Amino acid sequence: MEFVEPIKEIETINRIKQLLKEKSPRDYLLFVIGINTGISISYLLNIKVGELLNGDNVREFYYLKEKSNSQGKLFYINSIVKHALLLQINEAGLKEEDYLFKSRKNNQAITRQQAYRIIHSVAREAGMTEKIGTHTLRKTFGYHAYQKGVAISLLQNIFNHSTRAETLRYIGVDKDNVKVKIDVNL
Repeated sequence: MEFVEPIKEIETINRIKQLLKEKSPRDYLLFVIGINTGISISYLLNIKVGELLNGDNVREFYYLKEKSNSQGKLFYINSIVKHALLLQINEAGLKEEDYLFKSRKNNQAITRQQAYRIIHSVAREAGMTEKIGTHTLRKTFGYHAYQKGVAISLLQNIFNHSTRAETLRYIGVDKDNVKVKIDVNL
């Protein structure tokens, strides 16, 4: 597997969001949920609509039962994801039993290869030259969460990494240049 980069520039993220919003609610949702939750692409593609809904309302958290973790994990569904989710459900006329990222060809989820094509194509269209792939979404989530002060230990847990250094490397942060500002401003 090739090493891919997170999207570090907010302007680039916004440009990609705008391009996807104009093209496809499904593809827009794929990008938005990926960069806002950090859920791995293999799990994202298998989400069914009903797993994110409680009646007509979007759940506050998505519960992911991983094979490697008997307790599972909760992922927060923020307002941006909720809006994109409702847009996709309404536009595509999805039912609770449908895959969230349903293929246009059949009732199955899009493939990982199709997800890659979507992400790679829009990144190039937005002017990115870095190596981009499906893990870019997850890495982007991690990079920006870390930049906003989320503890590396929490990200390490989300990504199932064994060391802090592994997580820093994964999200594209040079551990030698980590500057921590702790300002309680009492």
